[in-house]
Amino acid sequence: METQELHRGRLIDHIQLVVRDLPASRAFYTAIFEVLQVPIAGSGENYFWADELFVSTADSEAAQGVLTGRHHLAFQAASRAMVDNFYKAALAAGGKDNGGPGERSYHPGYYAAFVIDPDGNNIEAVYHGEAQRSAASVKVTF
Repeated sequence: METQELHRGRLIDHIQLVVRDLPASRAFYTAIFEVLQVPIAGSGENYFWADELFVSTADSEAAQGVLTGRHHLAFQAASRAMVDNFYKAALAAGGKDNGGPGERSYHPGYYAAFVIDPDGNNIEAVYHGEAQRSAASVKVTF
C-alpha cells in the first residue's frame, strides 16, 4: 500500500457542504482558493474537495439526498492584501457582499471580509495580524 499524507489544522477534520449548483460552487471556491493559495485537491462528477472542505451535490453518497443549511466558514489569510483579493475574487465569481474588507472588533488586528456563496453560506477570509505559527499544518502519515 502506498504511503499517504494528510496535513490537518486544529479542531475540524473536515466539513461537507451539499449544494444545489455544483458548477457555480466549483467556480466560486476555485476563485477564492486560488487567492488563498489552497489547491483543489480532487473532484468528480458530483463533488470536489480542497483541504478540509468537501463540496458535493445531493446525489453524492455522503449527502444522502439532503442539502446542507446555511453555514459560516472562515478561511485564514496570510495578509490583509489576501483578504482584499479574496473579496474581489469572490464577488467576480458570483458571491454577494456580506461585509467588505476591514478591521473588526473581535480582537485587535482582526481584518476580514465576508461574502455569500451561491448557496447562501457566509464565507469569510480573515487575517489575524502579525503572528508566528509553530507549524504550517499537522502532518499525518498512514
